[in-house]
Amino acid sequence: MKVYDMENVKNLALVGHSGSGKTNLTEAMLYQSGATKKLGSVTEKNTLSDFSKEEMERGTSIGTSIIPIEWRNYKVNIIDTPGYLDFMGEAYGALRASEAALMVIDATSGIEVGTERMWKYTEKIGLPRIIFVNKIDGENVNFRKLMEELEAAFGKKVIPFSVPIGEGEDFVGVTDVIYQKGFKYKDGAPEETELSHDQIKATERMYEEIAEVVAGSDEVLMEKYFAGEKFTREDLLRGVTSALLEGDAVPLLVGSGEKGIGIDILLNTIVNYMPSPADERAHMGFRYEEGEEREGTVKEPYSAVVFKTVTDPFVGKISIFKVISGKITKDTALYNSTKDQSEKMGGLYVVRGKNQIEISEIQAGDIGATTKLSVTETGDTLCDKAHPVKYKKIKYPSAVLYYAIEPKTKGDEEKLSASLRRLREEDPSFTVERNPETKQLTIGGQGQVQLDVILEKLKNMFGVEVNIVPFIIPYRETIKGTASVQGKHKKQSGGAGQYGDVWIRFEPSEEDFVFDEEVFGGSVPRNYFPAVEKGIIESKEKGVLAGYPVTNFKAVLYDGSYHDVDSNEMSFKLAASLAFRKGMEEAKPALLEPIMKVEVSIPDAYLGDVMGDMNKRRGRILGMDQQADGSQLLIAEAPQAEMFEYSIDLRAMTQGRGTFSMEFVRYEEVPANIAEKIVAEANQKE
Repeated sequence: MKVYDMENVKNLALVGHSGSGKTNLTEAMLYQSGATKKLGSVTEKNTLSDFSKEEMERGTSIGTSIIPIEWRNYKVNIIDTPGYLDFMGEAYGALRASEAALMVIDATSGIEVGTERMWKYTEKIGLPRIIFVNKIDGENVNFRKLMEELEAAFGKKVIPFSVPIGEGEDFVGVTDVIYQKGFKYKDGAPEETELSHDQIKATERMYEEIAEVVAGSDEVLMEKYFAGEKFTREDLLRGVTSALLEGDAVPLLVGSGEKGIGIDILLNTIVNYMPSPADERAHMGFRYEEGEEREGTVKEPYSAVVFKTVTDPFVGKISIFKVISGKITKDTALYNSTKDQSEKMGGLYVVRGKNQIEISEIQAGDIGATTKLSVTETGDTLCDKAHPVKYKKIKYPSAVLYYAIEPKTKGDEEKLSASLRRLREEDPSFTVERNPETKQLTIGGQGQVQLDVILEKLKNMFGVEVNIVPFIIPYRETIKGTASVQGKHKKQSGGAGQYGDVWIRFEPSEEDFVFDEEVFGGSVPRNYFPAVEKGIIESKEKGVLAGYPVTNFKAVLYDGSYHDVDSNEMSFKLAASLAFRKGMEEAKPALLEPIMKVEVSIPDAYLGDVMGDMNKRRGRILGMDQQADGSQLLIAEAPQAEMFEYSIDLRAMTQGRGTFSMEFVRYEEVPANIAEKIVAEANQKE
């Protein structure tokens, strides 16, 4: 593959709902461009973009793959992303590396939740978009109705650049609106066909919509439009690209990836109108953080960001990067400014799915790869050490579902931890944590499929099998009353004895723990006070109800006695422990549970169901807020114990259209009937 200047590079994130046909569309573009001799198929498991064992078994994409396509002296880097909502993190990384998004919609299903999510996110970050309506040859397709749905959902900015000739089994070709020509296809090859009178009139009306957008992009073009002059090809190129960059137009094209219909018009539209990294107003996904700023030209010192890491069973670790400035050659000395370490390059490549193609250099704006980097992870900056710069890390969506896991084989704990670290190099959108209190190892992600895939990879890649175990909820214990008790430790049976005697008052407190003393007359010598406090601190880690840590109490040492010979620090520490247990039992102990603040974003239609479900979870609705996109933001508080599988239930209630975030706010007393069960279960385990 030849080296391309940044003006001739187009980086497109391929996004859309699962099953919309993104992978088949990618295969069609590869075949149409001559990159492959045979059209790959998901069903036949021979596609270039889905190549991992897990993808082959599931028949769907679960990771980002880079598919460069050469078309009309341009290099189009298709960054194919998974459609499952669970893998939204993959799309976030791909969109950061792109100047535009190619959104694929299944004509038989219409606008699905994955489409809505990607539309909102690309709108938020200001990324230009192009829509490809796939599967026009499917059953019960109604293109006119679909256009009405798209306009209702996304506005008048969605403008057809091509329209179908026929629908369903009668779909044979497309009309190119810009050039007002019709094409029928045989084995993916277009042949111009005559349009009917009605088709010509409809095409003229749609061209007028494009012309209005072009006119609105620039004063000179506006004057030309009102003067009745016809736009030149250069006018259209400038005007449409400008409208895309400003977010005033979203070209819509139609076709069939499986039958290869409309693929050439899609590729022509991409190279004609999609912005390149060289465009001044192009989306800059990787924002400057510190160091020497770059303008993003090939003349500057090199800098790049690793936006994807994959593990190849034969090659090992492959770091895929986008060059932001300058150029990287085989001899470039790599410096990781994020880690402040130099790296040795293991070769320079262009990746196409699972294949690596050697190349002499990668220029600014283009995407390349290298192997065997030892410290570099996804999100790290590579740059010229003499001209250091650092770009901001990719921010992934917060985890909403967690698994607590343990290895099936005892002794595999370290192997499991090391394997998870390796997998996080590939997919930083999932979290790995060990709870310091419960000692449980947890993984968190966007959904059940993502976490299940991680467990499959642990087994397939590293030979580590795990069990999913119930979560240990970090309950607390406290007291609601006051108790004054004696704790006396006495052991005098010959030789050195032990003697410690304390009277302690236990009472509720706003603070986690307070120790105080009111000893008069030296009944307990001052040098034993720290031992008494230490005895309580150690004892409070295990309460009297169910063995959970005790919080929000005050202990006041106010009296006691000692022995001149037998008293020592250990004796007073043990006496304090005895007093603690007795005091907790007498001061009305209570069980506390963690309470979470939950913010749920949902369309109006699902509000009643979500509120009802929150009440069943012992939640309290705090309020609601209308959001800019018309959806509702429900704010509530609920016990953590009721929220572990909330993401699965919310997805089912809202057909995937609901999202939520959750954070800890405080501890509250557990209702008596539930506390009884928790205490009984805890004591049974002992």
